[in-house]
Amino acid sequence: MSSIKMFEKPLGMRDTFPQIFEKVEAVRQTGRSFLRSRGYEFIKTPTVEYFDTVGKASAISDAHLFKLVDSQGNTLVLRPDMTTPIARIATSKLLKEMIPLRLAYFANVFRAQETEGGRPAEFDQMGIELIGDHSVFADAEVIVTAMELLQQFGLKDFKVTIGHAGVLNCILQDYTESIEQEDTLRTLLVQRNYVGFEEAVASFDLPKTKSDALLQFIDEAMNLKEIQDIEKYVRKNDALEYMQRLAKLLEVADLADYVAFDFTLSSHMSYYTGMLFEVFASGSGFPLGNGGRYDGLLNVFGSKVGATGFSIRVDRLLEILAGQSVMKEEAVVVLFEEADFESALEKVQVLRAVGKQTTLQMRSSLVDEAAFIAQFSEVVVIGQEEVCCE
Repeated sequence: MSSIKMFEKPLGMRDTFPQIFEKVEAVRQTGRSFLRSRGYEFIKTPTVEYFDTVGKASAISDAHLFKLVDSQGNTLVLRPDMTTPIARIATSKLLKEMIPLRLAYFANVFRAQETEGGRPAEFDQMGIELIGDHSVFADAEVIVTAMELLQQFGLKDFKVTIGHAGVLNCILQDYTESIEQEDTLRTLLVQRNYVGFEEAVASFDLPKTKSDALLQFIDEAMNLKEIQDIEKYVRKNDALEYMQRLAKLLEVADLADYVAFDFTLSSHMSYYTGMLFEVFASGSGFPLGNGGRYDGLLNVFGSKVGATGFSIRVDRLLEILAGQSVMKEEAVVVLFEEADFESALEKVQVLRAVGKQTTLQMRSSLVDEAAFIAQFSEVVVIGQEEVCCE
């Protein structure tokens, strides 16, 4: 093990400096106001959960969990996502009080990294969970809320790609000859490795009808004009009818232009068993967010209710919003010498009373006065006339 340098941080961890912190806070406030206006109540869960409950139920792989041991010998995890802890809370208490539930969150989650590849091990997520509604209207509400939230942040150039785990699973089961083959192809789709998908199909030595169907499906499913175009690949399937109803609801909401259907879409979040979607926006090479239906996760905690939701990666949202400046608050600094402290304090109280952000600073403590006061829009020197700085 190499020695740790004085200023070194754990793998994947990041410092948040004041300017970025303020941008994150602006995103949080905007998101909170918007989601509460849509009837979603904010919730907070513990940073640490039991491995045997949330850790095992989470779709995050064991290798990416941060694990700890408490004083009683129980294995704990830093929460790897927010959906699983919220499912725990909902089934243990909240569903006894209200069904359906509309919950929202803004929280940090933790995913361990094996190598330093620019991926954060801690990042903020903002999202919602709609728990206790099996209907297609709940899925439509979640997708519409995600799109309108992005519009609230001023984004116009984005796309929501929607698929269905049930449709994809049906196709993989019908055109492969083992669970291992099915899992291999699903993993390659999660990775968006379509070349690898074709190579894997060729290596399976499947009957030509099956291999041709798989390759044609991959080509067509990513460029669908109409959902019914996929019908020839699947048996009679309620999921396709469900998706057609969902598409019509999004048209009614006048958001169809932001939507694309892709039935190759698969997620590493294994609890998505129905409709699932990803959000892409111009300015980022990674998904900005994702969501879907996860009824099976509630079953893990002993509740048979429908559940759907989405989350947005705040760090990726900030990358896209980088060109949008956050309005800087007018800031005043009051400089004083030791003998003038009482007068300076009175001045500060007057300025703060009228809502001005005001810093009180003893002048003789400054190492570089010019550099310090350059950070403020107004400088007040007690005992002298006010000096304004551009």
